[in-house]
Amino acid sequence: MRKRLGQLLDNAAVFRYHRQRIREYGPGSPGALGWQPDGQLIRFEILSQIGDLAHCSVLDVGCGYADLYPFLRQRFAGVQYHGIEQMPELLALAQARYAHAPAVTLATGDFLRAPLPLSDYVLASGSLNYRQRRPRFIYEAIEKLYGSSRRGLGFNLLSWEPEGGGPLAAYDPAEIVAFCQTLAPGVELVEGYRDGDFTVFMHRGSATSRPATEQPSE
Repeated sequence: MRKRLGQLLDNAAVFRYHRQRIREYGPGSPGALGWQPDGQLIRFEILSQIGDLAHCSVLDVGCGYADLYPFLRQRFAGVQYHGIEQMPELLALAQARYAHAPAVTLATGDFLRAPLPLSDYVLASGSLNYRQRRPRFIYEAIEKLYGSSRRGLGFNLLSWEPEGGGPLAAYDPAEIVAFCQTLAPGVELVEGYRDGDFTVFMHRGSATSRPATEQPSE
């Protein structure tokens, strides 16, 4: 009961944070999600380097407005996109934009508790950055998301808490990588692309390759 109450309070804090930002920046904007426009794009660029995503299924957890979908579609042919989002305001706009698109499914739910479809790649852009009462939250989340991937998991985290960041939390990259290495045979840490941000790739295989992106045919 206490654990469930804590989860509800944590989710309520996240909802308040984003509803305030929606009022400030407008619905559908990167600012409503806590991003600067260039920051969102840079993080997408890094995450998409996890591998060749052409003709792969991609699960976007905490998908927000599903902005990752058009980004991937422009770069990889045949991407099958599945997004899951628990905040109704965000999901409703994502559905209005992309529910009609080919190879797109969007679902409501808390990805930390809801069953997740097994996908080739699982990506989490910003959705693990929120402060939680459970001390092992981040490790439980990483383990679950990695378990839902056939080929690998990519996620970004903050290495320092921004001023006025509301419910956002920061993590030590070395500690996160050390944990990931207990689960995956291939782990990569990517830093230096943006202050206070880092990305981790967890691969099912030890060897990684980065083929050039395949341009989708129109």
